[in-house]
Amino acid sequence: MPKPKTLQVAAVQASPVSFDLQLSLNKLQKLAAEAASAGAELIVFPEAFLSAYPWRYAFDATIGTREPRGRIWYAKYYDSAVAIPSPEFDVLRDTAERNKIMLSVGIIEKEGGTLYCTAVLIGKDGKLLTHHRKLIPTAAERLVWGRGAGDGLQVVDTEFGKMGGLICMENYMPAARLALYQLGIEIYIAPHADDLPSWVASMQHIAKEGRCFVISVNQFCKVSDFPADYPPFTADHHDRNPAGSKWVADDILNHGGSCIVGPLGTFIAEPVWDKEEIIYATLNLPDLTEARMDFDPVGSYSRPDIFTLTVNKKTGVSVSFTE
Repeated sequence: MPKPKTLQVAAVQASPVSFDLQLSLNKLQKLAAEAASAGAELIVFPEAFLSAYPWRYAFDATIGTREPRGRIWYAKYYDSAVAIPSPEFDVLRDTAERNKIMLSVGIIEKEGGTLYCTAVLIGKDGKLLTHHRKLIPTAAERLVWGRGAGDGLQVVDTEFGKMGGLICMENYMPAARLALYQLGIEIYIAPHADDLPSWVASMQHIAKEGRCFVISVNQFCKVSDFPADYPPFTADHHDRNPAGSKWVADDILNHGGSCIVGPLGTFIAEPVWDKEEIIYATLNLPDLTEARMDFDPVGSYSRPDIFTLTVNKKTGVSVSFTE
């Protein structure tokens, strides 16, 4: 069967119902159905959409001290995370299959006693295609999430081209990007939680560097998207908004900036700020070949005789049992 010439994509700039897995799943199903009815074939949700990016809170952990309140909230966070497999994960599989879409979702994944910041890609038949855990959580995230392993550097060949991606600031890891380029990535999915203008510039750079399409998707998030008793936003907490005042429900935590970029670094869909929106774009797949006429990062514009990269694809399991 000939490869399609186009791919209809949707980047869902929205917030979950933070710390509530069931309500977040309900919202995801509604938004996915809306995007599918508009013709989207690949629908991408942000980092930590199931079921929270824990803004402003490291669960009361400081150097040398962990407070009981933080442990209670960590347990709530764990309860709102997704195990693979699980009935909650089956909802994602069913959503993809029912709507006949490819579905990429940022989830907080739980395995054993550890949480991971994970991105999954699910096919139209409901099968799991890629499963990537963030390699290095950023700053205080390291108190909350474990580290991914090399087996999560995955690119899958689909009817539309080769898909994969990285999460948030691991997109700034040149070696991780190069690994994906070597795997032939063509549609690069970048869920994140960074609303700085410099992030948008990085997405343009990666698209042009990798000669790939980049789907950059972020949350648009307010204080009101969190429980009323979420510690950083309560009146007696020391945390304050950027203006130095106590947080109020309408304060914005993440301004968004989701965008879709072509393989020469130009916008197909411009960044969207300060609102919840589904961002649509048509990817013209022959653009991939045209873009590589003068630059192929792992082909015509590489020097393997000078530069080499070794990737350890082993899992993160540290214990082996033998008979």
